[in-house]
Amino acid sequence: MAAGGAAKAEPRPAPPREFTISDAPSLLDSARELWAYRELFFFLAWRDITIRYRQTLLGAAWAVLQPLVTMVVFSVLFGTVVKVPTNGIPTPIFYFGALLPWIYFSTTIAAAGNSLLVNAPLIKKVYFPRIVLPASAALIGLVDFAIGVVILMLMMGWYGVLSGRLLLWLPLTGLLGLFSLAVGAFLAALNVKYRDVKHAIPFVVQIWLFLTPVIYPTSAMPCRFKLLISLNPLSGIIEAFRAATMPSAALDWPSLGVSSALTLAALALSLAYFRRAEGKFVDIV
Repeated sequence: MAAGGAAKAEPRPAPPREFTISDAPSLLDSARELWAYRELFFFLAWRDITIRYRQTLLGAAWAVLQPLVTMVVFSVLFGTVVKVPTNGIPTPIFYFGALLPWIYFSTTIAAAGNSLLVNAPLIKKVYFPRIVLPASAALIGLVDFAIGVVILMLMMGWYGVLSGRLLLWLPLTGLLGLFSLAVGAFLAALNVKYRDVKHAIPFVVQIWLFLTPVIYPTSAMPCRFKLLISLNPLSGIIEAFRAATMPSAALDWPSLGVSSALTLAALALSLAYFRRAEGKFVDIV
């Protein structure tokens, strides 16, 4: 007791400081964190890969069937009936070369967007950087993508257009993976707070397909729409994938540069939002 019978007041804890975007780690910090937990990262990716093809009739053939069947439909419908210009690229390669990165992107953001809810029991039991979950989803799709690239090489050999220019797909795949991670991580964090996001993802993917030059080349778009299309990071990326399948096709470097800058900006903002929401994941899931 203090003099005068009054109890000594306990010091009040300082109120928690509100998280701001500047508190989020840099891209380099996030990469270091992923590297520190690389064993868990690869384990989760391998687990989901084995689960995907377990007890399936065709196994890994599903990785080839989807782009092949879609390529045939697009080639007949848009190449023969509608006669969409392909800028000198054989019609099957024109569509297959764009479908492979598109299918990787669409399946990755769907898997990454639901990764936190699917792994809710794991999140509640042990600590690890939650970004590992959407990042492992981005790694899973590379298996199907690699199988598709083998089929593409066989097609290019058949048409006599196979060349070392296909090596450009390596850095383009890295860029595509970063953008897929950016969108997937944002959707994953948003999905924890708003559970109807998982129902919106298929709709968003469907609309995004028509806003991306998969069915058509960018050159076929009216000039008044080209600026709008260029704001879609996938436009420059997928057009670069497509151009790399032909030795003589010109790469649109300015468009690819815009897509690269937008990808890095989207990744930085997505990781900032993800880390801002990360502290509440255990309570919400």
